[in-house]
Amino acid sequence: MMIKGVYELVSEEQLKKYAELAVRAGVNVQKNQLVIIHSDIKNVTFARLIQTAAYEAGASNVVMDWTDEQSTKEFYLNAADDAIDHFPNWQDARFKEWDEAGAAYIHIISENLDVFKDVSTERMSRFQKASRTKLKDHYAKVRSHELRWCLLAVPYFAWAAKVFPHLSKEEALQSLWQLILQGARADGKNPIKDWENHDRAFESRKKLLNESQFEALHFTNSRGTDLLVGMPKNHFFIGGGVIDKTGIPFFPNIPTEEIFSAPYKNGVNGKLVASKPLIYGGSVIDDFYLTFKDGRITAYYTATGQEALQSLIETDEGSHYLGEIALVSNNSPLSQADTLFYNTLFDENTACHIGIGNASPSNLQNGSNLSVKELKEAGLNTSLLLVNVTFGTEDMKVVGIKEGGTEVLLMKDGDFQF
Repeated sequence: MMIKGVYELVSEEQLKKYAELAVRAGVNVQKNQLVIIHSDIKNVTFARLIQTAAYEAGASNVVMDWTDEQSTKEFYLNAADDAIDHFPNWQDARFKEWDEAGAAYIHIISENLDVFKDVSTERMSRFQKASRTKLKDHYAKVRSHELRWCLLAVPYFAWAAKVFPHLSKEEALQSLWQLILQGARADGKNPIKDWENHDRAFESRKKLLNESQFEALHFTNSRGTDLLVGMPKNHFFIGGGVIDKTGIPFFPNIPTEEIFSAPYKNGVNGKLVASKPLIYGGSVIDDFYLTFKDGRITAYYTATGQEALQSLIETDEGSHYLGEIALVSNNSPLSQADTLFYNTLFDENTACHIGIGNASPSNLQNGSNLSVKELKEAGLNTSLLLVNVTFGTEDMKVVGIKEGGTEVLLMKDGDFQF
């Protein structure tokens, strides 16, 4: 029996709506804007639909930036050491030209967890460090929302089989398609309208959090998490849609369920027990915990993926600290699916999480107008990376602590109380 292809299990109409969502809500393409689409060659069908939607929205040019995970695997396995530690200048120049032109970036992802299983995590980490170092100016613009960008996913057979191992290939792929479109709120008649309504739901909670200016957030649950997260003065929670430097709204992540801010770099203490695996550099890090003292990760342990976790934390000095703290309700469509996605974009949107590494200036009032020195003095962390770790559970309790010690219950049993 012939198995249907990835894109035969969802209607063309639904695919076009999903592509249009990425263009018109995700990066909110403007007339005569340059658009860059990053995609693996296996996702060519969907990438071309996004390209068409971008031109229909008025894009001046849509550049297809193709990758090939099999070729990338061969590079990691066989390239000379000096190639692993080198990121070409022409690659950096390419991004600089795109950034200066005001490009919008759309990233299509699709997990294939086994493709890099034979690759040294140490070699992967070295190349990632080299690329992030060379492209640090580009990533700084991404993190500060100076550039508009959007990350969204399509399923793949290997990914679907990992999520639904008890189903046939075709059934697993169809089930994953359903959850991706449902979680992305792209399964209705008018996804763009649904996202406008979704964004409005964030506003009242962000307003309370930003007006409260809690000194700290205290997270506890039965898995062993007992984490006190200090917050910098004038911190700013964002979530749903964000605004770029010219005032144009966009959604960096599809799906998104988080309300997040930046913790005070040296104000995190206690223990965090991960509630879902972390996928990093093609490795699965599972059953792990992190211990913090004065903001720094002082101890960590994982039953699976110790080398990958170590390479993550030891990327640079900033990767020993946090750059993000996020509140996510257990009542979101993704949470209610009660599924382990083995993908950070989806799993982080099912429960509360932290981000190891760089903090966004957007999480500080007037942060985009502050210098690097001023951001550091305000207590924001800097790093070459930002990697999210999910630790929320069904019994997660979150208490906001105000100046003077007044406590406000923010979450109980994994759901918002305000």
